[in-house]
Amino acid sequence: MKIAIIGAGNMGGALARGLAKGTIIPTSDIYVSNPSTQKLETLKREFSELNTTTNNCEAVKAADLVVLAVKPWKVEEVVEEIKPCVDYSHCGVASMVGGLGIEQLSKWLDKGDGALPATYLVIPNTAISTMSSMTFIASARSTEAQDRFLLEVFNELGEAMLVDEDLIPAGTSLASCGIAYALRYIRAAMEGGVELGFRADDAKRIVMQTLRGAADILAANGSHPEAEIDRVTTPGGLTIKGLNAMEAAGFTPSVIEGLKASTKR
Repeated sequence: MKIAIIGAGNMGGALARGLAKGTIIPTSDIYVSNPSTQKLETLKREFSELNTTTNNCEAVKAADLVVLAVKPWKVEEVVEEIKPCVDYSHCGVASMVGGLGIEQLSKWLDKGDGALPATYLVIPNTAISTMSSMTFIASARSTEAQDRFLLEVFNELGEAMLVDEDLIPAGTSLASCGIAYALRYIRAAMEGGVELGFRADDAKRIVMQTLRGAADILAANGSHPEAEIDRVTTPGGLTIKGLNAMEAAGFTPSVIEGLKASTKR
């Protein structure tokens, strides 16, 4: 399967790196196009077998899947450019552009003959470059086999979930924006660690490993977070005092309000 990625910015570049590190798509079957060469040259230095070009049509002409990873205001222009070069009979089109729905993308993809490709919204986060993304996929006009294969590809790059399109905004908030929220927690905990006496790098190392441990516990036990909190919260102990102080400062409501604020519908 040949994949063409249009755009080598933050998300397009991250996807290219993740795919090139994986085993499902050979690096020589990955094509990346970008209007400027600097980012392409960087990718090429990292993965010499990667195909790079500044010509979008050249990138998509042999593709089985085209991934749009451009700025929202560039999508229509790029689709108009590439759609004469895309064979809808075997090539699907996926958008990684936040806020763009399948209906609008389908209108732009229409060549006037009623034929439309399998169309996807694919919303990963930037951890896709390290093969640890949480990716949401919504599909239209695709077969079950196509969906399974796309899930396989993105599961190798972390975890992937096939969802109804109306859940994409919530998924974006939880996982894509969520990367920034998790990093903000790490930064806050680092600052607390420094105030408590640790060097900043040591505090970062401690907090990162603590978060890995928390996630691993939930994955291993299949338990609810509150059940694991109860295991380390003794009556009158330090943990419950810290938790109550965080809640008094609005920890849970602020997380929920932040997620709701970043859910674009």
